[in-house]
Amino acid sequence: MASYDEKYGHAPAVYAEQPAANMSAGRYLATRLTTLKPPMQKVPNPFTLLRMLNKQQWLFFLIGFLGWTWDAFDFFTVSLTTTPLATTFGVSVTDVTWGITLVLMFRSVGSVLFGIAADRYGRRWPFIVNMVLFIVLELATGFCNTYQQFLAVRALYGVAMGGLYGNAAATALEDCPEPARGLISGMLQQGYAFGYLLATVFSRALVGTTSHTWRPLYWFGACPPILLIVFRLCLPETQAYIERSEVRHATGNLTGTFIAEGKVALKKHWLLLSYLVLLMAGFNFMSHGSQDLYPTMLQNEYGFSANEVTITQVVANLGAMSGGTVIGYCSSIFGRRFSIIFISIIGGALLYPYTFVGSDSVIAAAYFEQFCVQGAWGVIPIHLMELSPGSFRTFVVGTAYQLGNLVSSASSTIESTIGERFPLSPLKDGSKVTQRYNYGLVICIFMGCVYAYVIALTILGPENLGQSFRVSADHDMEEAAGHDAVVRALHIDERVHRDTDSSDDGHAVDKARAEGTEVV
Repeated sequence: MASYDEKYGHAPAVYAEQPAANMSAGRYLATRLTTLKPPMQKVPNPFTLLRMLNKQQWLFFLIGFLGWTWDAFDFFTVSLTTTPLATTFGVSVTDVTWGITLVLMFRSVGSVLFGIAADRYGRRWPFIVNMVLFIVLELATGFCNTYQQFLAVRALYGVAMGGLYGNAAATALEDCPEPARGLISGMLQQGYAFGYLLATVFSRALVGTTSHTWRPLYWFGACPPILLIVFRLCLPETQAYIERSEVRHATGNLTGTFIAEGKVALKKHWLLLSYLVLLMAGFNFMSHGSQDLYPTMLQNEYGFSANEVTITQVVANLGAMSGGTVIGYCSSIFGRRFSIIFISIIGGALLYPYTFVGSDSVIAAAYFEQFCVQGAWGVIPIHLMELSPGSFRTFVVGTAYQLGNLVSSASSTIESTIGERFPLSPLKDGSKVTQRYNYGLVICIFMGCVYAYVIALTILGPENLGQSFRVSADHDMEEAAGHDAVVRALHIDERVHRDTDSSDDGHAVDKARAEGTEVV
């Protein structure tokens, strides 16, 4: 019979650093540059890596990708309908954008609530509850009649949206074969760009085409999550979560063990958790700083038409999807930190054409700049997963991401406010005068600072390339649950695979637990 690692594609860590807790601060800092040396792992070509995933692993990736895609779709519906929303509610466009701000503010609440639930009770049901909330709140948005109702519904939507990222990453990556993790991480992250593209397409198709103006886009947005609920119900829990759950069962005190795991994680990893929030703040500044005000810059400073802006944005998002996939793959060869730093340097070098070219040629700069921005982002899901405490992967990945998002939520406001201090000659069209500002200069300087921050923080941070997600490699779990509980759980796990030779038969777990809990 194939071993667990042969069956599920996991391998021992190949580049996990010595824990910082075992080093002095001086020794740790002294190793930051030396550990950047690329490991130059021999990684198969992408097509071979994709064939490594078995059917269940592909289904886990697909549900994570689709969930993350629709999360992005629902988020961007407001961004794409600000003007008709303002007309319906009798408020300004700026007032409507509070609906976006509230989502960003409440996402951190959702990441905490749903992250803890997913780490304690499994990935499946928190995901399903997320989708149910998407359905209810998207429908509710479509039926809002007042501005106050709109704000209240979008705030609640922020809670739902915040709970999905960590769950999607854990579901897609926990059981992924180790050599393919970088590539799959890059593909997963670009679900966000794909969701934006879908929102753009369906916005053009549904908004303003009926007497209901903007509402059909939100009603449509409530439909696909129904299919995702059915899809997720047909899938089991990930093998990594099942194995961890068996340890908790073996102790005889599931909740007590989970709480003990949390205490161990906080005691040993509080500094790492703080670092991840700071890192994700930089990454979110990178994303929002390069994207949010860019359409305004094209229209206001360079006079692009609405169609020209749309085309540029679509091309930029195609670059984003390409970059995330390519750099995610390369991170398995050159290392996570090196890949982030390298592509950030390239992105910084491209800032001038990205912000100072005012002709159609800027499309090429937009493609490659977003290739770099999202290329760095493509490494993030697996980088966070490999650094996170095993018992709290969903919580740590989701909360670090959402707290970073909260910190960076004022990116466009900062750029817009500073940009108004650099006025250009106004554009006169008959009696109409449009004030123009040098937004390109501001975006360029702002992004240069962000790239420098991300590079510096990445140099200072740790890396656990190839970290095993198995309980047997998790010393925190052994400390929290005890050595005997881990041993019993591993006996159960092996018994399940021997009896079923398939990870799809959940009934074998109960049988093995009944037989195996007595084995030490």
